[in-house]
Amino acid sequence: MASPEQVLADLNARPLPAWYDEAKFGIFIHWGAWAIPAFAPRLGSIGEAFAKDYDRAVAMTPYTEWYWNAIRVPGTPSAAFHREHYGDAPYTDFKAPFEAGIKDWDPAAWAEAFRDAGARYVVLVTKHHDGLCLWPSGIENPHQADWTTRRDIVGELAKAVRAAGLRFGVYYSGGIDWTFNQRPLRTLADFSGSMPGGPYRAYAMRQVRELIDRYEPSVLWNDIAWPTSPMRLHELFADYYAAVPEGVVNDRWVTTNYPKNRLGSVASRRKFDDRMKAYFQNAPQTQHGVIPQPIPHSDFRTPEYTGFSTIQDKKWEATRGMSFSFGFNRQDTEADYAASETLIGDFVDAVSRNGNLLLNVGPRPDGTIPEEQTRRLKAFGAWLRANGEAIYASRPWTRSDGVTDQGQAVRFTQSPGRLNLIFKGEVPAGRHIVRDLRIAGQARRLADGAPVDLEQQGDDLALTIPDGGGDAIGTAVAVEVGA
Repeated sequence: MASPEQVLADLNARPLPAWYDEAKFGIFIHWGAWAIPAFAPRLGSIGEAFAKDYDRAVAMTPYTEWYWNAIRVPGTPSAAFHREHYGDAPYTDFKAPFEAGIKDWDPAAWAEAFRDAGARYVVLVTKHHDGLCLWPSGIENPHQADWTTRRDIVGELAKAVRAAGLRFGVYYSGGIDWTFNQRPLRTLADFSGSMPGGPYRAYAMRQVRELIDRYEPSVLWNDIAWPTSPMRLHELFADYYAAVPEGVVNDRWVTTNYPKNRLGSVASRRKFDDRMKAYFQNAPQTQHGVIPQPIPHSDFRTPEYTGFSTIQDKKWEATRGMSFSFGFNRQDTEADYAASETLIGDFVDAVSRNGNLLLNVGPRPDGTIPEEQTRRLKAFGAWLRANGEAIYASRPWTRSDGVTDQGQAVRFTQSPGRLNLIFKGEVPAGRHIVRDLRIAGQARRLADGAPVDLEQQGDDLALTIPDGGGDAIGTAVAVEVGA
């Protein structure tokens, strides 16, 4: 039997499956009982919520999927909303209308929309922090009877996604389950110390193994932390890779006895909260996302509502909602959503720096996707159909960032025998000079194949862009190196 050290070494020696690196774009889906109330406070991003109201920030996040915890904290907007609309009804009462409302849900329509958006994989939330399982699990929850859906949402979507030619993955909240720990959470110290112990360890392990056995997911995406020892976790990874040889796991598997996850005494928890409160209050707006800490083994990292500003050696995946919430928020209007130009621009940044994008969709209770979200999915599809050659299966170049003499941002990717220049924003016909770029070859605009003239001017490269083929979001030019 291999030692724990050898198991970990074998895991870390495993190469990243090529499909994941080449896919670049995936769809995340947060859908569950919280879509019935569909409410969260409006303090901006999750980072802004922590900066503005740290002492109860976990109950003040913009994430509607955290509703159950928020209504347990007296005085929060969520608690007031719940009392006004649902009185003293428990959160668990939302399960019945959620199940009744999905009778007309069409997983094939979802899969078609995601494929047309240019996504190459889909990751479904199978169990979030509320513990509700979107599949008829055979593992009984000892604290909440009948806390699974009768309809096999996971299985039906897996089948539809694969029929559309996409990969299918599962999200599981391993670190938080409010059916096992119902204590209200206010601060990050509360949150970090709330992972259930005891029988939850076996429960979570059995459920994840059940998901692997039933659905063979290409992505195993855990959230927050993991309740077992590192040895048992690494055995799970080894078994998963044996069952799904091209599977990948993310970086949110901090184990219960991993040193950085220990908060210890009340004094240390208070010190931790003081430090985090100061961090969020002083952090620049651009840093108001979340970057999980590195762990002993993962295939990719997962910054949330943020990204890395330089090329990373390790593969990563930016994850975010189109608005400030992952789950559907009834209050969201067009103004609450990031513009397509912003979302696609951030996507291009990520790809140029060795990242993917996992863009979230938050459906309504009946399974329909809000029009504000479908419009952005269509924008991704249109842009990728024109420029996808510079994205799919590309690799980072020697640097990710460039700029023109007019200050327009340019991002670089490379494909076999080719350097791709992706101009961010509209590129009118005419002469454009990219600073500090020396390269020779035949160039063409990817959207329509129109030739682009190149001229070296000292350390800069001048490109003459032809008429037609303009795109307000961005234009990719491919240079066949040495041609």
